[in-house]
Amino acid sequence: MRYAIDVAPLGELADPRAIVQLAVAAEVAGWDGLSMWDILGTAMDVEAADPFVVLAAVAAATERLRLITSVIVVPRRRPQLVAQAAGTLDRLSGGRLALGIGAGADPGDFVAFGEPFDQARIGRLDEAAEIIDQLLRGETVSHEGAAFTMTGASVGPRPVQRPRPPIWVGGMKAGALRRAARWDGWIAIAVSEDGSSMELQPDAFGEMVERLRRERAALGRADEPMEVALFAFSEPADVDLVARYEAAGATWWLESLSPLRGSLEELLGRVEAGPPRRP
Repeated sequence: MRYAIDVAPLGELADPRAIVQLAVAAEVAGWDGLSMWDILGTAMDVEAADPFVVLAAVAAATERLRLITSVIVVPRRRPQLVAQAAGTLDRLSGGRLALGIGAGADPGDFVAFGEPFDQARIGRLDEAAEIIDQLLRGETVSHEGAAFTMTGASVGPRPVQRPRPPIWVGGMKAGALRRAARWDGWIAIAVSEDGSSMELQPDAFGEMVERLRRERAALGRADEPMEVALFAFSEPADVDLVARYEAAGATWWLESLSPLRGSLEELLGRVEAGPPRRP
């Protein structure tokens, strides 16, 4: 299993320089990646930093950290702009991007800007994901769908990873599992709402992984590689607990860091203590 710090870019962590500081410390301490939310903070009345901009700064300040978007809320973004930003970030980082996408779970980030928070956003996600896939592969896209229309469209730059960066899908409902099975990874949530404890236990998580595998097998993709990332909470000594999640199918541990967990100084202390990896 690999280990990343997962940053909620809110409050004190809305300052991109703070996230870069965490990233540099994470690389030194042996973490494998940094993941970051896509949120506007509207419902919480706080500021939030843009993930693509901050991850570009992280890419410039580090050499090996995997850069994970967890997750880009595709229904409130244009697919061509997501593809352009993702291709640019993958190129800048030398091929370190994992593009996590999802439908979004924060109504305030939609309705405050006159956008409906309804089931239609699921259809927008599916339609946009197909377009993003094609654009990142360097294809010229002609598309006429319910939400998007394109005629002979292409964007760049081409990503380093071929045929494109991996696409991971976030979500906990049955539809999200079916959707993730079509792509390259699934991002699950095991932490409490404030990110301060584990709520999804290893056995229940394992059942969801098995359901994901069945969905993947039904698509004829059982033998293809699949990442399973988990929003999680640990202290450095929790190696036995973390091992249970690994045995249940997790391939990435995304250590939850948010202002609710502590100050920047306290979060740096957790990062510097290193991932909950067996010696």
